[in-house]
Amino acid sequence: MALDDKITGKAKEVAGKATGDDELANEGKADQLKAKFQDAVEDVKDTVGGIADKVKNKLAK
Repeated sequence: MALDDKITGKAKEVAGKATGDDELANEGKADQLKAKFQDAVEDVKDTVGGIADKVKNKLAK
């Protein structure tokens, strides 16, 4: 989903700049930031999940 937002955001940004539509360009930038945030959240989830698995394995021994 984040990749779609990145692509869509970049397209909006480029289209906005090409047509002089600052609102569309800014919307595109916002979509790209949203995608980066979603990626970061997924990375945190993966990291926390990995740590939780390690703790479970240690406690199971």
